[in-house]
Amino acid sequence: MSELTHFNESGEAHMVDVGAKDATHRIAVAEGLIRMEPETLALVRRGGHKKGDVLAVARIAGIMAAKRTSDLVPLCHPLALTKIAIDLEPLSESPAVHCRALVETRGQTGVEIEALCAVQVCLLTVYDMCKSVDRGMCIESVRLLEKAGGRSGHWRRGTNLRI
Repeated sequence: MSELTHFNESGEAHMVDVGAKDATHRIAVAEGLIRMEPETLALVRRGGHKKGDVLAVARIAGIMAAKRTSDLVPLCHPLALTKIAIDLEPLSESPAVHCRALVETRGQTGVEIEALCAVQVCLLTVYDMCKSVDRGMCIESVRLLEKAGGRSGHWRRGTNLRI
């Protein structure tokens, strides 16, 4: 296993120098879900929420979160993202909303944290918009599924989340 990179020789936190790295096409995909009561999911699906279209607002929130990740996570580099795609799928059998975020850039460092941040904020937005009818919702299984590009190459998790 590699050493942690966000600490210098003295053990102090620092931003990693990526200046000597080649700019490459980098992709990351993350996912997670928010479990809720069946009635809450039905309300989300109907679009009958008094705050508006829950999934549309959550999608925009996820896009904004990916773009602002370096403002939220102290040692992340600000990146020029070239693509952000958010898929939100209501799952009746769970009941839950599944979120998948794909983030791309052409740069010197990866976009894993941006994809994970997008998923978290999407799901937090669903919670925020639905908390008046269901305070028991639970955000679960937020995780990286895949990353590609850069020195470490391509990595893919064995199975996708389908609960």
